[in-house]
Amino acid sequence: MINFRYHVVSLTAVFLALAIGLVVGTAALNGPVADSLRYQLDALKKDNSNKRDQVDQYRDQINRSQDFATQIAPTLLNGKLTGRRILVVALPDTSDYMAGVISMLQIAGATVTARVTVQDKFFDPNVSTELLDLASQSSQGTIPFEGLPVNSDGVETASAQLALALLQRAGGSQPAADDVTAVLTAYTKAGYISVDEKQAKAVGGAEGTVIVSGPPAVDKDAAKKSQSAVTLANQFSKRPGATGSTASRPLVIAGDGVGDGNLISAVRGDPTLVQSISTVDNASTVQGQLAAGMATVERFVQNKVGQYGLAPGASSLVPKGAS
Repeated sequence: MINFRYHVVSLTAVFLALAIGLVVGTAALNGPVADSLRYQLDALKKDNSNKRDQVDQYRDQINRSQDFATQIAPTLLNGKLTGRRILVVALPDTSDYMAGVISMLQIAGATVTARVTVQDKFFDPNVSTELLDLASQSSQGTIPFEGLPVNSDGVETASAQLALALLQRAGGSQPAADDVTAVLTAYTKAGYISVDEKQAKAVGGAEGTVIVSGPPAVDKDAAKKSQSAVTLANQFSKRPGATGSTASRPLVIAGDGVGDGNLISAVRGDPTLVQSISTVDNASTVQGQLAAGMATVERFVQNKVGQYGLAPGASSLVPKGAS
């Protein structure tokens, strides 16, 4: 019969076996197994160190390539836009690289007549009627409301008015300076644009435009806002009253070509716009900013259109034979 003493002896045997197992196991781990684990750990540490060194090397290479682009820019661009009057229009979220694009234009000798940043509110479909009313109320003697496209699209009408105020007219005429100021002030006070006049007062009479584009909108109105950006670009590329080869003004779009609905991919996907608007899709980098300057020379001086950068639709990184 199994009694209490039997249970005590059994439990003692179990615990003794466990103790012997722990001692034997520990001894085994302190031998070849432990050595193997230490070797593997040392190898992982060395591999991680090598990977960090590679990352540092790649980062240094990127920085050096950007330095190279900055240093070679005067050789490729110097004086090639001398005498050219260019308007710069920046879309939302481009402050990180807008100045770089402008710097390349200035290295090429261009005169930047105005730096206008279009605010996100400009593309809000919920204020289209308000934008139409503003275009009507802010018209001036040399910037009339008559002749502008008038429909339910406030972005189209307002973009056409801003283009009329800031770009050269047929025959080289320009709107009155006070009228340009009045129109820009009206849009600025309403929160649709901002104008950078730190270096020079914004004036009209630009020969063409460089639009600095950013990432596409991602909110519930993203599709409408993306289409409105295309509408704005279209208005700045049109030459009112002109036909044939003179129907479009020089326009280069330099910016970010990433994301569904971005302006650059929309232009490249439009069979009409892609024939008259040049694009550079990597202008957030110094290399892309240099390419933007080269594309502007090609578009304004040589009257050629091209698509450049890294995204789908680009024919090459830079214009061929641009140097």
